[in-house]
Amino acid sequence: MSDELIYEVDGHVAYVTLNRPHKLNALNAELDELLAARWDAIEADPDIWIAVLAGAGDRAFCAGGDIGADATAQPPRIALGGGLTGIGGPLRTLSKPLVALVQGYALGGGFELAMCADIIVAADTALFGLPEVKSGIIGEAGVVHRAIRQLPHRVALSMILTGERLDAQRAFHFGLVNEVVPADQLRTAGESWVELLAAASPLAQRAAKHAVLSRAGHPLEVALATKFEPIEAYASSADVVEGRRAYAEKREPRWGGR
Repeated sequence: MSDELIYEVDGHVAYVTLNRPHKLNALNAELDELLAARWDAIEADPDIWIAVLAGAGDRAFCAGGDIGADATAQPPRIALGGGLTGIGGPLRTLSKPLVALVQGYALGGGFELAMCADIIVAADTALFGLPEVKSGIIGEAGVVHRAIRQLPHRVALSMILTGERLDAQRAFHFGLVNEVVPADQLRTAGESWVELLAAASPLAQRAAKHAVLSRAGHPLEVALATKFEPIEAYASSADVVEGRRAYAEKREPRWGGR
């Protein structure tokens, strides 16, 4: 197994770290495949409730696709670990909460990786950008489609059309990130978000995330009229009983997550 992707599990939390700091954690085909395997493992393991994605080193979260020294080479198929971005294949999302810890450059496919997270914690050094047009490169990139949905229309288009970058404070201002912290506090801030997530029912989180994402592009009346199978299934789960019991006994719930 390559050491260019670090994978660790601590309790109910999976930590995925891009480990190519000498390449600004840029994604090549091998790293893309490693990510694919790890997302599959996280999705399949009922004991993993939360995932955290980070980049090694101080200079970059992920600088996008590593096209190498060959100017004629095509960028690798950046599939956010096997399809979470939907590039070159069907859209796939992670059902469990995903937290991205972003420092330094988050460019192109790296920007897309961050935008696939449910929560983004940014260091004050973070720079988000879509540099493709400046390099004469553009493809069926999910990054532009996500940017136009997660940022104000003209802010996103200005980034897409000029390649100019968005710093952490402006990203926070536009609601792209949840929190901006000094770079040396990024991991600590990320753990605070993990603790907040871990306090909630993992089954309820997944059911809610499914409902939100599956009807995000539909009119409100359609969303309100939809019955969501994960929510229906959750209603008869042991976690519902535990939540009510914990409330009655005035204690913290002990979630089973199954």
